[in-house]
Amino acid sequence: MIDSFLLYALAAGIGVALVAAPLGCFVVWRGLAFFGDALAHSALLGIALGVALGVAPGLAVLVFAGIFAVALAALERFGQLASDTLLGILAPSLLAGGMVAASLLPGARLDLLGALFGDVLAVGPMDLAWIYGGGLVVLAGLAWLWRPLIAATADADVAAVEGIAVARLNLALLLLLALTVALAVKVVGVLLIGALLVIPAATARSLARSPEGMAAIATLTGVAAVAMGLGGSLAWDLPAGPAIVLAAAILFALSLVAGRRTASA
Repeated sequence: MIDSFLLYALAAGIGVALVAAPLGCFVVWRGLAFFGDALAHSALLGIALGVALGVAPGLAVLVFAGIFAVALAALERFGQLASDTLLGILAPSLLAGGMVAASLLPGARLDLLGALFGDVLAVGPMDLAWIYGGGLVVLAGLAWLWRPLIAATADADVAAVEGIAVARLNLALLLLLALTVALAVKVVGVLLIGALLVIPAATARSLARSPEGMAAIATLTGVAAVAMGLGGSLAWDLPAGPAIVLAAAILFALSLVAGRRTASA
């Protein structure tokens, strides 16, 4: 009989994969991988502040990541620095700020290793409710904005001429990413969230023939990576979060081999 904590972990991992994979397609298409990492790094400071204020960590991460997403969008629009320069400054600064804030908390109130690399095996029913409730919000928003996002991703200027509010659309995408980060922290931690967004989508890119097909393949890849990672964690006593990301990387490598064989044939 499978222990309940393994079922909870599998359900949590699948829930995050169902959300992160299709959203990760836009991260790959738009070249937002660095932004995803920066947003994830900001989550550590949100966790530390949440613990200090007695607020649920997931809610604190959501609020802080949302503020960071809005601030970054404003800086990119009105600032004088390029986006990659801003991210290069903000990502390590926020991670360092989170580490410092965690060290200043009185007593051992924050599991720093769990925050950095996830603790999916400690997921409970309330965590599942948070993951699937928030996941439904992200997927509903993504389904509603899918066509405008595809149009703006293909050509932002043409989309603007057609009446699409591109700036608002970009902000909505960043906020969906912020919510996804808040959902995924418990599963893979702040250092590995970017991988869960990017690797399944990158795996699907060479195999899919349409945006919808890419989102579907990315989702299946993410779910398979979760199952493989948790299986490896159970079999060889590996840390679950890194094992999930490593499984996704293996699937990506296999997709490259399959893509080359298909191209040569």
